[in-house]
This record gives sequence, structure tokens and C-alpha cells, in this order.
Amino acid sequence: MPTPVLRKGAVALLASASLLLSACSSGGDPAADGSSSPPAGATSAPAASASPSAELAPAKGSVEVVKTLADGLASPWGLAALPGGDLLVSSRDEATITRIDGESGRKTLLGSVPGVAPDGEGGLLGLAVAPTYGADHLVYAYFTTESDNRVARLLYDEKKPAGQQLGAPDTVLRGIPKGSVHNGGRIAFGPDRMLYVGTGETGDTGLAQDTSSVAGKILRMTPDGEPVHGNPEGNSLVYTYGHRNVQGLAWDGEKRLWASEFGQNTWDELNLIEPGENYGWPDVEGQEGTEGFVDPVAQWKTSDASPSGIAYAEGSIWMAGLRGERLWRIPLSDKADGEPLAAPQAFLEGKYGRLRTVLAAGGDLLWLVTSNTDGRGTPKSGDDRVLLLKVR
Repeated sequence: MPTPVLRKGAVALLASASLLLSACSSGGDPAADGSSSPPAGATSAPAASASPSAELAPAKGSVEVVKTLADGLASPWGLAALPGGDLLVSSRDEATITRIDGESGRKTLLGSVPGVAPDGEGGLLGLAVAPTYGADHLVYAYFTTESDNRVARLLYDEKKPAGQQLGAPDTVLRGIPKGSVHNGGRIAFGPDRMLYVGTGETGDTGLAQDTSSVAGKILRMTPDGEPVHGNPEGNSLVYTYGHRNVQGLAWDGEKRLWASEFGQNTWDELNLIEPGENYGWPDVEGQEGTEGFVDPVAQWKTSDASPSGIAYAEGSIWMAGLRGERLWRIPLSDKADGEPLAAPQAFLEGKYGRLRTVLAAGGDLLWLVTSNTDGRGTPKSGDDRVLLLKVR
């Protein structure tokens, strides 16, 4: 495979990666665990070499598919873990939420979410379980209606009959612009117990730079949908702007927020998120070094990624690729600017088709959701699936 293109200043980074690989690698053939060297275009932001640390991930990792937990899912999109280890998965096109037993894979239909109007990339998208779930049993969902995208919370009563376990949606945020493309849709509760929402610019690129619009943004709000103290503007939900289509949000071990970003024709991105910053779209795409805009920490050709969900585990960000049909591992350094410890590494290339969502399952385990029944994939028997991975 071609050597990744690294920008000026990355020579020291590669030297550090080489030393760490010698110390930490088992010495096996990378092809044996489904990985590959990154193709030309998978690049990392320039920076000095990482400081040695026992907490850092090895430069090279590994992925083992432990099992298929569940299959036969229709257009799965959002995935959230319940206390105890079971999973909730949304169907974008059927507007349903299903519970999957975390051990047996048995599926139980909670019910349909009223008001969802699937269209193109819109429908029932991200899910999040409230940090207060033990007391209130609330599940949050991001979905497309006839008029907008919105976030609502639903009471989940597992004592009711299957298919009738969801209460009526209580809208937390309405009026997010919708489109047939670029609806964003990832939601997650952060370490601060606030709700973060990734939105898209719906194909209207100017909305990304318009701070009066919630499109093309990462939003931060209370569980009730109110602006949070500490947001860049006290009366605004906008946390960062200049985004094209955010479908991945995750926090690392230092509680730093990361986001994946769909590029247009040139570069997909992984960004380290800082409140109030402008991430450039549509003025810049990828690492351009333009004053006033934040460059991504890593970038990929759109054919190699088209990233959706991300998760943090074992010192790395793990990023699911749709068009790229692979899982990317980005090992993190201890640099304040988020510089990766080594070049991104790809796994599972083409083995499971389009990959939509990845979720930390504790320790060295990840859940991975495929996305071959979304109208753009080539479904095989058993699609779509939830896989359990062991990673390093």
C-alpha cells in the first residue's frame, strides 16, 4: 500500500511511531488481523514527536471480530447502551427502536417514533440514553419530520407489551433545518452530563458559517434543550460552527471532544473540538492552514472514509467508514493539539460493507453497526448486523 502523505514536521512523529511499534507490536503480519497501511491521502496534522508515556496506545493496533450479536436489521443508524449492557438501535427508514440483548442478541421492538418522515439521508437517526436513566427511563432521539430535524425524549417502559413501550415524544429542540442530504444526526451526553448534537448544513453551505442557524454546527445544551453556561455565547446552543455534516461524536480519556466530518469531494476529517471555533466549511476543506479556521487533526480521501460514528477505546479514536467500508484507528498522543501518535490504520476493509456506527463497550471492546440496507450499500444475507470487536 502507498505510504501516507504527511505534512511538514511529521518526520519526528513517524520516528516515534516506529519506536513504539518495536516496543509494543506482537510482530505479526498486519494482514492477519484485517488491517492495512493507510492509503495515500490518509494524513495527520503536523506536529513534533509525542512524549513517551505508558498510557499511550501502541502505534499499530489490531481488531478481532468476537461475534455477530444481531443481524437482520433494517437501515440501522443510532446505537445506545442501556445500564446492564443491552443495546438500543434505531431504524432510519422504519422509524423504530429495537432493544438487543447484549449477551444473546435477542431483539425486542420497543415501538415506532411518531412524526418521523424518512427522506433520503433523513429519518430516525441518533439515539442517546439519559445519564439519569436509572431514575427517569428517558431515551433521546434525533429525527427528521415533514418540516425539520428535531431532538425529542421518550419514556421507555419495558413492562409494557413489545411494540408499545415508547411514550409520546417530548420535543427538546425543534427547527433544525432538514434536507434530503446532510442532516447530521449524532447525539451524545458528554462527561459534563450535557447533551451534544451534531447537525448538517442540508446542502445549503452558507448555513455552516451562519451562527444564527443551528445547521452545520455542534450544539451543546441541557437535557431540557436550554443553552449551557460555558457555551461561547450564553444565550446560544452553538458550540462550534463551520461544519458540513457531523455524524460522529466521542470523548477521549482526557474528556476532549472529537468529531468526524463528511467532506465534499476531497477530504473527510477528524476534528478536535474546541468551543467557539470555526472548522472552515465551506471556505476550506481539509488541512489548508488558513487563518481563522481550525484544521482537522487527520484527513482522508472521501473514497477511503466517508465517516459516520466514532468511539474512543484503548487510547485511540475508532471511526466507521461508509463509502470506505472500513474501520479506522487513530492512536492519540498526549499533545495538546491532538496530533495522532502515528498514521491512521484501517481494518475490516470491504469485509462487512458500509460501516455506520461504533460504540465503546468497555475496556478493549467495541460495538460496530453495518449500514448496507440504507439504499447505498449492497446488502448480503443477514444484513444489517451488530458486531462485537476486541481492539488494541
